[in-house]
Amino acid sequence: MWSPKQKRLVLQSLPIALIWLVTGWVFLWTEQAIIGNTSNTPDSAISLTPKVFAFASVSVTLIGFLVGFIEYRFINKLFKPYRFSLKLLGKFAFYILFMELIVFITFISAASIELNEPMLSHVVWEKYVLFFWSITHASTLIQLAFSMLLTLFYVEVSEHLGHSVLTNFITGRYHHPKSEIRVFMFSDMKSSTQIAETLGHDRYFQFLASYYNDLSDAILQHKGEVYQYVGDEIVLTWPNSNKDYTKLSLDCFFAMKRDLAQRQSHYLERYGVFPDFKAAIHVGEVTTGEIGALKKDIFFTGDVLNTAARLQSECQTFNVDLLVSNALVKRVASETYTFKSLGSVQLKGKAKEVEVFSVV
Repeated sequence: MWSPKQKRLVLQSLPIALIWLVTGWVFLWTEQAIIGNTSNTPDSAISLTPKVFAFASVSVTLIGFLVGFIEYRFINKLFKPYRFSLKLLGKFAFYILFMELIVFITFISAASIELNEPMLSHVVWEKYVLFFWSITHASTLIQLAFSMLLTLFYVEVSEHLGHSVLTNFITGRYHHPKSEIRVFMFSDMKSSTQIAETLGHDRYFQFLASYYNDLSDAILQHKGEVYQYVGDEIVLTWPNSNKDYTKLSLDCFFAMKRDLAQRQSHYLERYGVFPDFKAAIHVGEVTTGEIGALKKDIFFTGDVLNTAARLQSECQTFNVDLLVSNALVKRVASETYTFKSLGSVQLKGKAKEVEVFSVV
């Protein structure tokens, strides 16, 4: 059984595999349109037979998936501390060497298929030497470099927008606004103003980066989507398309608490303070769609967001770290949690009182 992290890695790599497949087909078609019939095919090039086309399609897809896997699993983390220009140049230099190795392997394999000779045959190697010093080799590298630039561009955009948001933009899922049921969790760091004053803005920025990073595993593990980072506040959401989406939000809260608790000594040693947070969870109907004139975003509107935000501010009133609404309690189909009613509260800006619960 794959973990949520492994599933996310596969889902992130699949679009890159598709990018490489489509660009590979485009370049193959362009090359064949220029070359024309097989009599015009250079000695350094491989004739495009159906078998070679099938092999090339499978190979370029697997290469794209491998590039995506390497990028998200290793390279992106390695270059994360660097600014965009250095990151792009460093990654590009690495992938140039990587692509040359891939070209070598795939050409030897394809030439072996075309010539019906073993891969170690001198005929196959003579063709590779001819290919290496030919314009075809340079053209191949240019094609791969173009695919790589598209990949790096996609990765950077995906990293800034979020994988799910970018996927929704590409598929047009919310191009026309739609109503759906979602859970929202508004979490807010305790004593953040005091911590910021103690650390200073530079160290506080590093502190926040560590805080967000240490919460990310729990969010991924429980299929949460980050809607917004607002200062030290994180807004998470779960669509009702996820099975047990209400229970996932509760599980996520306690997993976030556990992960931070395990890192307490690290925070105290490095920063002298430990981040804790309070949160509120509510569920209801929202309208979801693309919005914005100068900058597009996936946007949620509905009373559920206002209520969840107001509930979160009531945590201090009841001296609890988590408040949930009556609407969420009614939807939680699990015996894992016990809920204790704290009565009804009049939330700011709300006409009706809302019954709130703590979680045992």
